[in-house]
Amino acid sequence: MSTVTPVDIPVDIATKAQFGSGERAAAITATKRAKRRLTSRGATIAALVIAILWTTPTFGLFISSVRPAKEILRNGWWTIFQNPGFTLDNYTQVLNAGNSQLNLGGSFINSIAITLPATIFPLVIASLAAYGFAWIDFKGKNWMFIGVFALQIVPLQMALVPLLSLFSRGLKIGDLQLFGGLNASGSYSQVWIAHTIFALPLAIFLLHNFISEIPSELIEAARVDGAGHGQIFFRIVLPLTMPAIASFAIFQFLWVWNDLLVALVFADGGVAPMTKLLAEITGSRGQDWNLLTAGAFISILVPLIVFFSLQRFFVRGLLAGSTKG
Repeated sequence: MSTVTPVDIPVDIATKAQFGSGERAAAITATKRAKRRLTSRGATIAALVIAILWTTPTFGLFISSVRPAKEILRNGWWTIFQNPGFTLDNYTQVLNAGNSQLNLGGSFINSIAITLPATIFPLVIASLAAYGFAWIDFKGKNWMFIGVFALQIVPLQMALVPLLSLFSRGLKIGDLQLFGGLNASGSYSQVWIAHTIFALPLAIFLLHNFISEIPSELIEAARVDGAGHGQIFFRIVLPLTMPAIASFAIFQFLWVWNDLLVALVFADGGVAPMTKLLAEITGSRGQDWNLLTAGAFISILVPLIVFFSLQRFFVRGLLAGSTKG
């Protein structure tokens, strides 16, 4: 009698149980071949060069953030050894809670309050929708999936004004009034909805491609044992899809955290995130850009922590499915 793979069984064991020894050997061979291609001397040198070029601006940003304002305006950060001088005045001014114009602590809390729900909401909806498109047969499924895929090519800027108008006027369906009053200052709702809408097409497409690669024998075995769609999703599909979900969660978190366009349109007043504050921190004529260096370096600390703490899930999600087929 077929059995449903329990949640606590590791993905590797559950996967090996579905394939024969010949397919496992082919998968191992393909993995070794890909590893040899990716660990060549030329690839290593290219990766080091790209890493140096990529981190140089960040290093310069850090050096500028601990230099006096006069030195920053007088010469570049690369002259630090010729013109030494370090100070924490930039960080002190930025983190000064008594300064109403530079309330970085409040905007930091706003960024957290915006980013976490705006990452969780689309992942929950997209994972359910991706499972439906992959394993539930219903009329018009293919055309609906094509429509979701086509939404990825719609520019983000085209939806800002219609969404703002919708949040302002609301949407009336019979006696039901939706979205009315969401444009009120001090509300996170419209920012969450906007980020969720913009993230769903890509999230559904990526998760669908991953979920559809799950062996059909595993799903059929669960159905034979009497499992419904809810049990199949939560006990089989969700654990196997966790690497892909974690990978997209990192992308979505970084995108929302660093977003400025949506924040300028929907996050007003007391819910403004750090990116909006950083855009205004330099002053009317850019004379205080030394404060921008300190504020920007503080703002990148959370994305760095998130990325390095979830790096193993990120790598597993990128490599998932590379040895299938």
